[in-house]
Amino acid sequence: MNDTPHDLPKSIVDTIQPFSQKLVLHRRGSTVWKVDTDQGKFAVKLGWPILATEQWPAQEWTARAPAREGAILQQLGPERVSHGVWEGGTWNIQPWRPGVDLWKLWEHHRSGEPPLPPTMPNLDDALSCAEALELLHQKRIVHGDVQPAHFILGRTGTFLIDLALAQGAEIPDEYDFPYRGCLVHYEAPEISRSVLENGTATPSMASDMYALGAALFISATGWRHVEYPDDASRPEQRKAIAEKPHRPVTVPGILGKLIEEMLRPNPGDRPTCAEVCADLRS
Repeated sequence: MNDTPHDLPKSIVDTIQPFSQKLVLHRRGSTVWKVDTDQGKFAVKLGWPILATEQWPAQEWTARAPAREGAILQQLGPERVSHGVWEGGTWNIQPWRPGVDLWKLWEHHRSGEPPLPPTMPNLDDALSCAEALELLHQKRIVHGDVQPAHFILGRTGTFLIDLALAQGAEIPDEYDFPYRGCLVHYEAPEISRSVLENGTATPSMASDMYALGAALFISATGWRHVEYPDDASRPEQRKAIAEKPHRPVTVPGILGKLIEEMLRPNPGDRPTCAEVCADLRS
């Protein structure tokens, strides 16, 4: 199957009967649609397998990801969530989360060039992101793909979205797939090391905390937590994360100190999400 955006399947359109529909995201193996219905606004995700190219290997798991996320979301709360299979892969329908993601919200902090010190980010924003992750950890779920774009900050609260790689819930075998890492810019050293050595890894709450620190750091400064060339391959990026120290944390105040703690190379030395929330509240 090619990687052009796919229209919403007729079976889904007939089920939700949207007043309007808008394609808001298209990436390799998936699309996200925002739809308006008489029951509210929803996000519809479609997934399909990626064929191999000269630059990228084939990826079958992208076809399963929407249904896998749907199964997790159904276990987390009473909100209306559904998932299923279409002729190209799987889909899910979930509530639309209005707001702005952390990366866009903190864009004004990333003006200027180092070594100028960054401006102080809003601690309430950081706390709301940590609380969203802590809510997940309280339910014994590891997110596995924490990144700035997955924190949606809005008037009704902050939501942590994109749970397709999450661990800890019961997943039907037909939708499950091994964890092979996440967006490398936010991987903890132990995750990168395991993916390099074994091809897979086991994310943890500690690796989520490292990713949260990396997400806050890059959102406030524009710099990845570990230095490597922009054109480095994935294995080269992971090798740098596994072997090199992280960049000096230049974020001022208590947030900078917490980021420093979250980026500790030893998972056991990192604070829990509850501890980070407590420090930000104080």
